[in-house]
Amino acid sequence: MKRELSRQAVDFIQDAAIERLLKETRADDGRLREILAKSLELKALTPEETAVLIAAARPDQVEVIFETARELKRRVYGNRIVLFAPLYVGNLCVNDCVYCAFRRSNPVQVRRTLALEELREQVRALERRGHKRLILVFGEHEQYSPEFIAECVRTVYAVREGHGEIRRLNINAAPFDHEGFRIIKSAGIGTYQIFQETYHHATYREMHPAGTRKGDYLWRLDALSRAMEAGCDDVGIGALFGLYDWRFEVIGLVTHAVHLMEKYRVGPHTISFPRLRPAAGVHRSWPRLVSDDDFLRVIAILRVSVPYTGLILTAREPPAFRRRAMAFGVSQIDAGSRIELGGYTEAGDAQVMEREQFELGDIRPLDVVMRELIEDGYLPSFCTACYRLGRTGEHFMEFAIPGFIKRFCTPNALTTLVEYLVDYATPETRAAGEKAIERELAQLPDSPQKEELKRRLQRIRESNDRDLYF
Repeated sequence: MKRELSRQAVDFIQDAAIERLLKETRADDGRLREILAKSLELKALTPEETAVLIAAARPDQVEVIFETARELKRRVYGNRIVLFAPLYVGNLCVNDCVYCAFRRSNPVQVRRTLALEELREQVRALERRGHKRLILVFGEHEQYSPEFIAECVRTVYAVREGHGEIRRLNINAAPFDHEGFRIIKSAGIGTYQIFQETYHHATYREMHPAGTRKGDYLWRLDALSRAMEAGCDDVGIGALFGLYDWRFEVIGLVTHAVHLMEKYRVGPHTISFPRLRPAAGVHRSWPRLVSDDDFLRVIAILRVSVPYTGLILTAREPPAFRRRAMAFGVSQIDAGSRIELGGYTEAGDAQVMEREQFELGDIRPLDVVMRELIEDGYLPSFCTACYRLGRTGEHFMEFAIPGFIKRFCTPNALTTLVEYLVDYATPETRAAGEKAIERELAQLPDSPQKEELKRRLQRIRESNDRDLYF
């Protein structure tokens, strides 16, 4: 079945065409202005238009792209930043990816799969910290079948700790066939996320040895198409920056987004762009590592090229850089993250490299990250309303592309922030958060919805009422 589906897959990534595009495209100032104006109308760009942004390397051109990205962030998402945490369920793996500590030939990796009670304990620990949104992460192995993943999803949703509950559960796992995706979707997942890692065919072959499951480029490239055909209408794409030329990977991501939109009328719900990090047992040089300055360009160009999608900046990045990069179009981050198996109850202040896939750059507690976001003028959000009200897939695009989503996002961000402040925050964070809420309310126009929002915020503060979303 896998081989047959791979043969049927469409390879929409044409390396030679992308390389030629990158080589021949010039950044004429007039053309650049036209493209940025199109993006500000909340229209997704073509790969050819994205190539112009990549070619625009003069400082003044880069700055106008940065400003457009900041403006799009304000228009589509406001100052809202959605928070989540990763939860690794198992690191058994049949693949041998050369950059990954989970690869099957790595002798230093401590192998483990959480039992269901261990999974519950991790979720309780996360709920005690205030998390409402998680992504479950699995290695690629026979043990992690669609049925097993679905059982883990149902287990997580059933856990309650005080006022804590997980309201949205996303998945990062291996590709499956249509039936596998249907089984997982039936458990009530949010986004299904699969990274191509690198869109460049030769580099993909070098990084993912033949004879392994992940060695099949087309099986992986077609995975999110199968997922959407099976009913998973929220999907996440991503590339691991540092494996190949960052410019090629940006075009690859945009091409993938265009393919999904043209074929299914729904683009990716999220785009991720992690950079390579040190990993236990990985010893090789990486000549394609992306500098901080170029990485800021990556973020801004993706925001401008795919204005409707969520951009995820992970805890791979150190705190100072995350703080710097936030303004260039980021809409989601993970916080309070630990990626060791059992890390939320068993890990101390230092990371245990032999028990994690890669080294994190930011392991600060959620409360610290929340307070920093608030002090920097952002609105932290644990909102899951769109997912639970059916505003997903094509329906989400109808809201997100015109920018109307802000009508729902700000009020729902405020109710989830008050929940966090009342139930979990330190006194310092609560004081900062209440000031931020006053600021946000003052900026909302007077309306019946605003008065209802005030009433709901007060109900959360004064009673056990929770989850009062619009």
